[in-house]
Amino acid sequence: MPDSKTIQVPSTLSFEKHHVPILSGQITYIDTGSPSHSTPNAPIVLFIHGNPTSSYLWRNIIPYISQISRCIAIDLIGMGDSSKVPNLSYTFDDHIHYLGAFIEKVIPEGPIVLVLHDWGSALGFDWARRHEERVLGLSFMEIVVPMQSWASFPDDARDLFQGFRAKETGWDLLVGENLFVEKILPEGVVGGLSEEAMTMYRKPFLEEGSRQPLYQFPQDIPIEGKPAEVWAKAELYHEWLLKNDLPKLFFWGTPGALMQEKKVRFYESNLHNIRTVHVGPGVHYFQEDNPRLIGTEIAGWLWKILGNAK
Repeated sequence: MPDSKTIQVPSTLSFEKHHVPILSGQITYIDTGSPSHSTPNAPIVLFIHGNPTSSYLWRNIIPYISQISRCIAIDLIGMGDSSKVPNLSYTFDDHIHYLGAFIEKVIPEGPIVLVLHDWGSALGFDWARRHEERVLGLSFMEIVVPMQSWASFPDDARDLFQGFRAKETGWDLLVGENLFVEKILPEGVVGGLSEEAMTMYRKPFLEEGSRQPLYQFPQDIPIEGKPAEVWAKAELYHEWLLKNDLPKLFFWGTPGALMQEKKVRFYESNLHNIRTVHVGPGVHYFQEDNPRLIGTEIAGWLWKILGNAK
């Protein structure tokens, strides 16, 4: 396994970005290519971000993994450097279709390890449930799962997210004031974000007309059975997650947001073949607070998977 102390992580996004036409838009993604001394039959590691981030979220983690396997980090449609699609609502179903078409085109065959965060977990779990034969492992943090009531939502964010869902206030808060980028994101990082990082995260959403993806994700959080179509898919992938035997690596932080300690202990006890890693202080965007720990833990876990797959 590469020595984590010798791995250099970039201060800015230094990976080459690729572009591919997908459905009615263009998807942009990082692709590190296969390492020069790649392990035979090593899986591709696919990183999927959530709201309101992009492949930039993984910039300080990928270097630990790219010495073992080819790494691909997608910018979801309408986010990062991927294109905005006229008249697309960016619903969960829209993202499912674009992600599925992307994988079919860019990674049409072979084993995949998924590294997932936030809405990337919902999308990744949904895809993995339907393509389990291709999945070698699941690494995830701050996952989106069905919530039986708003009481399951973090206390300090409940009122704000209910406001995001309210017809009277949601559009103004998320599109007009751009609160997901300007408030939720920086407050979700314990150490705060540099102006350089904030500039990168703001870049895809400088104009109000570009912020439909930021508006739609909060509308689609599966709570109290709504929205029905998202709830149905979330129940399916959640049930699958609880039953499958795939290797799992679950990162959590204190206090956490979507995954606070009570929920973490539930999944720790009820998921099969799981290893949990506490990242220390963390709210939601752990990748910004403790990338070295996340990168080295994924690398060690991946080596273990490769050893067991021989």
